[in-house]
Amino acid sequence: MKVYTKKGDVLKGNRLIAEARKISEPIVIVKTGRHKAQRIILKDNAMCIIDRKLKYVD
Repeated sequence: MKVYTKKGDVLKGNRLIAEARKISEPIVIVKTGRHKAQRIILKDNAMCIIDRKLKYVD
């Protein structure tokens, strides 16, 4: 399994599992049109795993 550690690397999937020592408060962000999403920041030894891949990849 490849591990991405450089700034700007992206993980994309239907479901991601995240672990970190510190997690920020959720922030509401605008996606497309009236759709909204949430963003959190993981700090100190953060890690994400793709639990379920995307059906269709762009």
